[in-house]
Amino acid sequence: MQKNWYPEIMYEDSEDGLTSKIPFIQVPKEEVMPQVLFVFECRETGDVEPGQDGEELPVFDMNLHQYADMSKLKEGLSPQEYDKVRSVLGLEPLQSAAKKGSSITQKIRDKFED
Repeated sequence: MQKNWYPEIMYEDSEDGLTSKIPFIQVPKEEVMPQVLFVFECRETGDVEPGQDGEELPVFDMNLHQYADMSKLKEGLSPQEYDKVRSVLGLEPLQSAAKKGSSITQKIRDKFED
């Protein structure tokens, strides 16, 4: 394993690309995808402070967020606990979401078969 590998969140240049608007992380062959990502939210406060040369620089609030791999949560939680986590995140229960996803996939397949 590389000692200094850090995941880099990337986006494709084109909306028509493989990942569309969904960000991705290129994971080196010898590494594993992180189970938790830490991301700072950086938001301008509207205030300014003087820079080294006296110029006005915006002031930012920094707030650390943590994002967990849902597949790891699914592995380690009971179905009821997992659905509770999904609910807190604004997602439907897994069975309901899977049915809807299956229906959407079937409609796409039907269009390609025509």
